[in-house]
Amino acid sequence: MRRRLFRVLRGLGIVLLLGLGYALWGSVTGLWLPCPFHALTGLECPGCGVTRMCLALLRLDFAAAWAANPGLLLLSPLILGLVGWQAMDYVRTGDRRPGRGQRLLGWTLVILVVGYGILRNCI
Repeated sequence: MRRRLFRVLRGLGIVLLLGLGYALWGSVTGLWLPCPFHALTGLECPGCGVTRMCLALLRLDFAAAWAANPGLLLLSPLILGLVGWQAMDYVRTGDRRPGRGQRLLGWTLVILVVGYGILRNCI
């Protein structure tokens, strides 16, 4: 169990370091990764604005985070909760497969994100 907890914490640390490194790189150089979906279609994907949203959240500027991507800002607690739930189950049991409730929540979130992506281009 301790080994699995270390794996989860190590993975979390890597994700945080990569995210903070990307934020620092982009802030210093002004070079950000463009959205390939937006570049090809001119439409905004559900994730367009996530970088701006995360940078605004790091500054505790909730109005700017909302302006960047309101859909994912609203869904992020549920997404983080699902990831945390799966991580806790993995640490506790060693089973990486999501349970029935986790699958249901995951698919619900996928449907909501895709729906938001469609809706944000219709308004």
